[in-house]
Amino acid sequence: MPHPEHPSRDSKPKKIIPIRSESAPFYDPRKKIQPRSISDVFSAWRWVMVWVTQLVFYVLPWLEWGQRQMVLFDLETRRFYLFGLVLYPQDFIYLTGLLIISALALFLFTALAGRLWCGFACPQTVYTEIFLWIEHRVEGERSARLRLDASRWTFEKLWKRTVKHGAWIAVALWTGFTFVGFFVPIRQLGSELLTMQGSWQLFWVLFYALATYGNAGFLREQVCKHMCPYARFQSAMLDNDTLVVTYDAKRGEPRGARSKNAASAGLGSCIDCTLCVQVCPVGIDIRDGLQYECIGCGLCIDACNSVMDKVGQPRGLIRLATTNSMAGQWSAARILRRMIRPRVLIYAAVLVALGTAMIISLALRTPFKVDVVRDRAALSRIVPGGKIENIYRLQIMNATESPQRYRLSARGIDGVEVASEREIDVGATESQWVSVRLRVPYEALPSGAHSVYFEVESLSLEPHFVSEKSSFLIPR
Repeated sequence: MPHPEHPSRDSKPKKIIPIRSESAPFYDPRKKIQPRSISDVFSAWRWVMVWVTQLVFYVLPWLEWGQRQMVLFDLETRRFYLFGLVLYPQDFIYLTGLLIISALALFLFTALAGRLWCGFACPQTVYTEIFLWIEHRVEGERSARLRLDASRWTFEKLWKRTVKHGAWIAVALWTGFTFVGFFVPIRQLGSELLTMQGSWQLFWVLFYALATYGNAGFLREQVCKHMCPYARFQSAMLDNDTLVVTYDAKRGEPRGARSKNAASAGLGSCIDCTLCVQVCPVGIDIRDGLQYECIGCGLCIDACNSVMDKVGQPRGLIRLATTNSMAGQWSAARILRRMIRPRVLIYAAVLVALGTAMIISLALRTPFKVDVVRDRAALSRIVPGGKIENIYRLQIMNATESPQRYRLSARGIDGVEVASEREIDVGATESQWVSVRLRVPYEALPSGAHSVYFEVESLSLEPHFVSEKSSFLIPR
């Protein structure tokens, strides 16, 4: 046998394949999307939503209600001001209800018409649209932006990019300032920032400004594709009767370029101009079918309708429709009837019920709250007169916009009496801790813990009543 180090002449050497230095990447590099601008019904509605949402966002913190900010979530004082309401951390149930209502509304709208929220009202969509508008005004239309991206650095490219990013940074900073203004009184925030005070306020302003600048200016559709969880689980909320952006393949195929009278040439209505792809903010081709990246903005519908008008074809090659209606060529009335299906009715009914319950609860809400804490320094003691005394600390929170006077009393034990001050004054939207002493006759109860109820009554024009349970200790 040949020695391992000296192979036989009959053995053929193995072919060595060199490793190429240009190995395949782990993921495809991102191709920058430069969407084309379009004007029609859906693009107009998108701008309506941009104006509505941003007017509410930017203007609301500057409005006042009485002598305070109309909407303010003051984390420092732990009070949330919402128009005429003053909410405390104990009112967390209302935030929970609001989140549940928002989730149900999202389910309802998705079951009806897909990702309407994503396409028209999502902050990522809204600020991306604003940043794209700035980019369009500074650098020009899509073709000009593509040429600018591919060109070398010249004076023209330098000043255009400087102006664009300067405008982006200005919008981002104002957005961060406004957002923090919902948690810190915005006028106070402005004066603190001008005098270089409030380090944590400055941090959060810059943090949210950077998030806006990065997400709307650079990440854009990547947020919708890879970071937003809604794109992943939306398919679980869609079915064949959900209204989505759809391409009519029966009418459009086979696609190809043609003249206006090309119907007799055996081609479909689609002229393969790819304008629907050029206007898409996430860069997909809707002709390949519904994809999870689609945000339902309808810009491809606007683009296709404009092309159909030019070539003399009827509109609607790309349109809002359901999967069942596309297969059966249903009328609009039948589509609407099938959309109102049991899951939609259930979502709507639960949403109305929760919304009504929350409104009623807010309307009937007691405008003050009471917390009872036992004084651990003196659990129980015998005082002159042959009585046993327990000491408590009561926190009374006035949730109204005017000073209030409250009367304290106790019940639940025979002979119980309040030995401390019975009436307390609490300022508007303030909370106050008071020490309360309860006394009972020594032989009125056996040793142990006994239930006692504190009753706090408002002495305002519209009296309200709150009862809180605690325990009275009798020593052995």
